[in-house]
Amino acid sequence: MWRVTGDLLSDPPIGVDLSEQEGPATVPGPRAPRPVAERLVPPMPTGREIAPPLAVRMSGLVLPVLWRWATRWSGWAGPIAVALFGGVLRFVGLGQPNAIIFDETYYAKDSYALWQNGYESNWADDANAKIMAGGPVPLKTDPSFIVHPPVGKWLIGAGEQLFGMHPFGWRFAMAVLGTLSILMLARIGRRLFRSTLLGCVAGLLLSVDGLHFVMSRVALLDLVVMFWFLAAFGLLLLDRDRTRGLIAQRLEAGSSVDWRESRWWLFLGWRPYRLAAAVAIGLMGATKWSGMYALVAFWLLTVCWDAGSRKLAGARRWWAYGVFDALFVGPVMLVVAASVYLASWTGWFLSSTAPNQGGYGRDWALHRAGLSPDHVLGLPLPQVDMTWVPDALRSLWHYHAQVYEFHVHLTSPHTYQSNPWSWLVLGRPVSYFYESPKIGQSGCQVAECAREVLAIGTPVLWWTGILALLYCLYRWVLRRDWRAGAILCGLAAGYLPWFEYQQRTIFLFYAVAFVPFLVLAVTMLLGALVGPATASRDRRLVGTAGAGLIVLAVMWNFLYFYPLYTGQTIPMDAWRARMWFTSWI
Repeated sequence: MWRVTGDLLSDPPIGVDLSEQEGPATVPGPRAPRPVAERLVPPMPTGREIAPPLAVRMSGLVLPVLWRWATRWSGWAGPIAVALFGGVLRFVGLGQPNAIIFDETYYAKDSYALWQNGYESNWADDANAKIMAGGPVPLKTDPSFIVHPPVGKWLIGAGEQLFGMHPFGWRFAMAVLGTLSILMLARIGRRLFRSTLLGCVAGLLLSVDGLHFVMSRVALLDLVVMFWFLAAFGLLLLDRDRTRGLIAQRLEAGSSVDWRESRWWLFLGWRPYRLAAAVAIGLMGATKWSGMYALVAFWLLTVCWDAGSRKLAGARRWWAYGVFDALFVGPVMLVVAASVYLASWTGWFLSSTAPNQGGYGRDWALHRAGLSPDHVLGLPLPQVDMTWVPDALRSLWHYHAQVYEFHVHLTSPHTYQSNPWSWLVLGRPVSYFYESPKIGQSGCQVAECAREVLAIGTPVLWWTGILALLYCLYRWVLRRDWRAGAILCGLAAGYLPWFEYQQRTIFLFYAVAFVPFLVLAVTMLLGALVGPATASRDRRLVGTAGAGLIVLAVMWNFLYFYPLYTGQTIPMDAWRARMWFTSWI
């Protein structure tokens, strides 16, 4: 069961023996093994284990009732409070800078066109000036070639439909998703670490990460990728707990059937959360193709979790059932994700096939022989008759082939491009907006000022994250800690694929997809610093002070760079003081 010291709930606490760790304990000495059912499904913190303070116990009736209510709902109250804090940060001044910054020039307009035409269309050359002037939106109907699927743009466009075609409107959906992702991470951290406190710490750290903050305030697609990525991970975590609970219930039922040999192991029941995770992965890939790497990573993760559950419950051929899972789960998740992806192109499918009237390439297959593609990914293929495939699908295939060619040959140099090797150390951030106002301009009160929106993570958080990832690697490899393995799996799915495209023009802000997993790694490290509930009072005091200082340092660092995250006008000397490295300029 949980041990409680102060406000820290643990399962048992990080640094002792995480609830489902099967390796040796970090504290020597004999201890009674926990029942299999309890190891399969450790309890979630409820807050009721914490004794109320003396003032509450002696205050009559009202305060004890409020205390019981607060502890009962602490699993939601804390994460919601942290999310509200992060949400206020993101929505205050959301319309500033009052300009079309960086790639908003593509996504804000493409999103508006999707909601008006059902597909992305071209714009007049002076469209940006007319939009910012508040006049009629100069939208055309002839199709535009775009290189990213539509889900993220549908979401951006929803804000434009609600609040108009101006910066607040096209940034609104990103601020909402950024706020919700803080809530999700706090709840995910609570479930992952079996600690409401650590879950709230994770949410707090995400709310003050600079890259996540900036991406929550601009109309780009990468935060949408991150949102569905995190949602898929959380849903798989729910599926894991639900499935292990089913195994525990059947083991405790005491049936005469030998569960270790029964065919029941082939099927672990209805898996709604896993199917929902496949939907989230489909939405992730339907925002940017880079999201589809998560399908492979999370397929392997859920298969390993199921195999571990069977092994812990005593199945003799748990590895064989794991092989069955791998062959069954993968295709199911692929079909679900692919169906969601195709559904995201509904507007394109429903658009007209008349020349210059529908989605780009919508009429490509109408007047061509129904032959299969003559190559895939550069490899020649024999052509066969494919008239049985609908024209729309063949046109979409051709369109995707063109998009693929664009992505693999995108090597044009860019001022702010960076190599993925430099991302964790924040080697080359991206400037979305920059002005050098003089005295009397944009609130400048000195001879020369600077105004910038810089997409860079909070340095103290990211550099601590490097150490945290090494700690997670140690916990996973040497201590067989499934939590560390899950965190590393998520980070690998969002980070490692970019190393295959080191010659491509890529940017640091792509890393926002794996920021939540970096934050979870830091949170796990902080939990280890606090120490186990079995440690001495002095050990806990020193550990808690150290962890608290790290959190305070992260928050100070975020406040220090806040003017660069929000485009505030500051003296040029203050701006130079924040350029810690020449590569940041």
